[in-house]
Amino acid sequence: MSERPTRRSFAARPADPERWVRTAEASPRRSDESDGFTARLTIDVTPDQRGRIKIAAFRRGITVADMLRELLAREFPPTAGDQS
Repeated sequence: MSERPTRRSFAARPADPERWVRTAEASPRRSDESDGFTARLTIDVTPDQRGRIKIAAFRRGITVADMLRELLAREFPPTAGDQS
């Protein structure tokens, strides 16, 4: 009988995780950010709020993440002395 091919796991661990994470290309939309990397922010919203946010982003033709990044940038602009 023929031998079964070795199955690869769904998410194989990279040899050098730091290099693997840092080599991701930054989106051209976010080229104004100083280092091109982002940090995850988790907030709790009601299902109704989530729906309204998603509809607003869809109507504007952008992603929810991009819309919220723009909103946060307007509300919290960098000030002199801030460190990125």
